[in-house]
Amino acid sequence: MDIGNIGFVGYGEVGKIFSAGLKGQRGVKSAGAWDIRFADAAIGESERTYAAAAGIAAQPSMQALCAQGDLIISAVTASNTLAVAQEAARHIRPGTLFLDLNSASPGTKQRAASAIDAAGGHYVEAGVMTSVPPYGIKVPMLLGGAMAGELARVLNEWGMDAKVVSDRLGVASAIKMSRSVMIKGLEALVIESYATARQYGVEEHVLPTLQETFPSIDWDRQGAYFFSRVVQHGQRRAEEMREAANTVREAGFEPFMATAIADKQQWVADCAKAGLFDGLSRDASWEDYADRLIGASKRD
Repeated sequence: MDIGNIGFVGYGEVGKIFSAGLKGQRGVKSAGAWDIRFADAAIGESERTYAAAAGIAAQPSMQALCAQGDLIISAVTASNTLAVAQEAARHIRPGTLFLDLNSASPGTKQRAASAIDAAGGHYVEAGVMTSVPPYGIKVPMLLGGAMAGELARVLNEWGMDAKVVSDRLGVASAIKMSRSVMIKGLEALVIESYATARQYGVEEHVLPTLQETFPSIDWDRQGAYFFSRVVQHGQRRAEEMREAANTVREAGFEPFMATAIADKQQWVADCAKAGLFDGLSRDASWEDYADRLIGASKRD
């Protein structure tokens, strides 16, 4: 399988990391990206400049990206998963591989695949199994689809960590979404538990009991990490959890927990958007974040 040109749909955190890591790999001649932010009057110029400095060609449209790409990698927010695949299907060249990294339900991935495959492309789903930044392109990924095996061989030759779990679409995303209920749920639980304990002044009693029950976890450090990640990426996480809720619903269950987790993630995202956490350093403690939430609740 020859892949000379890679195109990225979405040039956010994941798009930047993956494009930087893949553009110099064996056989890759060029890497480009298209992001709706490229046309944004406020940030478009800086985003295009960043891409140029990184050696990534900022394309003006999906059509331009698909005209050159042998492999199109979709790295957008969960809510845009299907729309991006449908837009790409209008322009994708027959035989082009389409790797969908997005956190979406099996049903959403299957509908996205139908659009790409009907246009002559080859859709491969990916379940990205942990946070990308610590790993870069070596982040563990589960692949699914008829072409998953062939693509996995290429990705692994590029130093990635891609494992095929099924030739059927929906398996990789079911694994990812089931995990997300737990991981994003822990984030939501920690934020609610810690902020409440802080408000009552009982955190010095609560955290030691957690440490005793789960001694392998540094609950102070983990709490700070959970707060920081949700503050930074709460909107993306909320959208992912809505897809997780769809996954639970597609399995025949009412998604009570997944829906509540999405609401909690969205609430933190809205607080962040309103500037509630502005000025906090990257190494802020969980208490710093909780104090901002407590202060806002007292003003309401």
